[in-house]
Amino acid sequence: MTIDSALLKLHETPFLLDAMRYADEFAASADRFGDASIASLVEIISDGSDALAAITAVHALARIYDDEAEIALSNLLSSEHAFLREHAAWAFWSRLPRLDAISRLVAGIISGGFTGALSQRTLQQWATSTPDHIALAIEGSLASESEPGARARLAETLGLIPGRVAGRALAFLAADDTEHLVVRVAAMAALGDRNSENAALRVVQEFAETSGELGDVARLAAYDIELSLNPPLRPRMTGRRPSFGLADLGGRPRQGLTVAQLFLHADIDRGLTRAGAGDNGGIATLLVRLGDSLAREEAIGRVITMSRGSAAAALAALPGVSHDLAAENAALLPSSDNQNPAGQHLLVPIPLLAPPTSSATAWPTRIAAERGIRRALLALGPVDVLHLRMADVGSMAAATVAERLGIPVVFTLAPDPHGVIHALDMSGALTRASFGDVDEHEHYWFRTRLVQRLSLQAAHIVLFPRPDLPVALSELLGVDIQADPERYTVVPEGIDVSVIESALSEARNTGAGAAFTQLDDLIAALPPRRHGLPIALSVGRLHHVKGMATIVEAWASDPQLRAQSNLVIVGGDLAHPSTDEQGQLDRIAATLDAHPEARDGLVLAGHQPNDVVARWLAAVRLGRPGLIGAHGVYVCGSLKEEFGIALLEALAAGLVVLAPDGGGPATYVHRGVTGVLVDTKSATGIRLGMHEAFALAHVPDPDARPSVPRLDDAGATAESAADAARINEAQQLISGSFTVDAMAHALTGVYTGVAERSLRPLHSEFAL
Repeated sequence: MTIDSALLKLHETPFLLDAMRYADEFAASADRFGDASIASLVEIISDGSDALAAITAVHALARIYDDEAEIALSNLLSSEHAFLREHAAWAFWSRLPRLDAISRLVAGIISGGFTGALSQRTLQQWATSTPDHIALAIEGSLASESEPGARARLAETLGLIPGRVAGRALAFLAADDTEHLVVRVAAMAALGDRNSENAALRVVQEFAETSGELGDVARLAAYDIELSLNPPLRPRMTGRRPSFGLADLGGRPRQGLTVAQLFLHADIDRGLTRAGAGDNGGIATLLVRLGDSLAREEAIGRVITMSRGSAAAALAALPGVSHDLAAENAALLPSSDNQNPAGQHLLVPIPLLAPPTSSATAWPTRIAAERGIRRALLALGPVDVLHLRMADVGSMAAATVAERLGIPVVFTLAPDPHGVIHALDMSGALTRASFGDVDEHEHYWFRTRLVQRLSLQAAHIVLFPRPDLPVALSELLGVDIQADPERYTVVPEGIDVSVIESALSEARNTGAGAAFTQLDDLIAALPPRRHGLPIALSVGRLHHVKGMATIVEAWASDPQLRAQSNLVIVGGDLAHPSTDEQGQLDRIAATLDAHPEARDGLVLAGHQPNDVVARWLAAVRLGRPGLIGAHGVYVCGSLKEEFGIALLEALAAGLVVLAPDGGGPATYVHRGVTGVLVDTKSATGIRLGMHEAFALAHVPDPDARPSVPRLDDAGATAESAADAARINEAQQLISGSFTVDAMAHALTGVYTGVAERSLRPLHSEFAL
């Protein structure tokens, strides 16, 4: 195939996902096109009309080992287009160091963001062969750069460079009391990886005796040095699962497997108080409930759930920390946060040493994430299995650590971001021309490759149920699961049904409690004419993938929906919204400007703890006297939903649900009975689905002749035989197939199999 025919195929491949997959084949064969192809590739990059082809050309250049190709790549590091700078920095990772590119990569680190993260990663790779040259280049930039954030990134990068030049500079930055705190913190954290350098040891020891954040980070660095000098022993494996004799935090001998899981974009506590804020979505709820349930399994000894947290909280969670120091920092952890009475489920904070941010912008925390994950797995190990669930910086960092420590990985493979790319492609919202600008924010290209890497590394892959699963994964991911079926296990997600059952019982019996009062107050604040209407409820993050703004548009633009219901949106940090949250809030504000009459019936409730949401679900179904009509519905407007924890909870509460017609929901929503499945990519699809959902829930047309509601003996609105049958079907389905205990039991079988297959003679120490 000539370069011209290959380019023609690239341009004519109709769907974005197919073109992205072909890009790998195109790049892999680029060197066969010869030196003459370089001019064609540079022309594609310069053209600007097809960003997807331009990105393909960048990575193709990286496969051509020619000075002209390297010059073109180096020039792209200074491109006016951020997405081209990013992909050039990424592409250089696979090449030998180039001196004129080093200064440009350092400039990328100074600029920060995803470009900085990729530039840092490439210089880390190059530092194995040219450490002093890179260290001197960074020192030169430190001499001229004054912005604290940029200086901190440079200091962190110095920590990745071996040798005395980088070590001397780090020790100076960490100890300099005229330096900005964020720079000193970055340098101090890096010193924990330099156990053989006397200057590093002296600085860490000195500041480990001080208070404040710098002291906390110094104590973590001292802990890291101690771990590296005296790593915990991993027993030699035999043909059976041993009892390791390692005392857990409760002082009891450890039995069974230790399983680790993580989600670093959430502040996970047992009360799930931050659920729905930022990226604290259903995954945070799932990990807490699932970890507790796994810990009750006979084959599981301990579960370690890692999420983000402060340096002080991370220190307090580590074994071996002095009693006085742990007590000093204990207030930074929620009460009993590190102990689970039902079993050993440990919640372990990972300090990212940066303000909380969304998953799309968290890539610069990779180094801190790797350091914190490594520390936790070593200190609380030996860990038998690490379960990763999504293509984000946490999984990327954890996979790197697991590979170094020899810990087998289980990966939950889902078409994410593939499903979103396909949905946006089909709707016309994402095109070849716009791909670069969107990729600059969402990093779709990098994340699809990360999914591929995690899948290849995984010892076993877990899949979500979805209609025509083999076909869907082949079309979206290019994966043939039938080629090696023993490597895959389908495991549905599950919920803690007892939480919903308790909420329904409270709603039927007393209807009292802070959660019910809070909802009452929100509805009471609406105009009196809005009182007594049923509620359309949606729970989730304020993120474009969750479609909250589209739900508001669908409801607000339809007079009948507005007249027959109030809309309650639960999720988001309304006081301090993230960039993604603000984007959804801006779209909602624009909708209300276009339909001002909708303001009277819309409630933005912000994020709420999971237990509160459960009680609101019960209230939406059963109603609240004088304020909320019974037979409300639940609306999920997600562009894609791999399975849907909130949907399962709504079904368990007895609500009719509206869900995306695809992914996991299509396997458990009985269309026209327990809910409706619609195209959620547009407001029109959601609008039509809401009409159908209210009809299924037997909410009367507001224009119809009003009738007196029939009440049961307790005074609640009575449910018809059809309603009772629908609710019974939904609840039986959830309790029979989609409980968190069932999920834990299925995963225990996966973990046990992976651990048994990994039994082999090992070195007595973890490799660092």
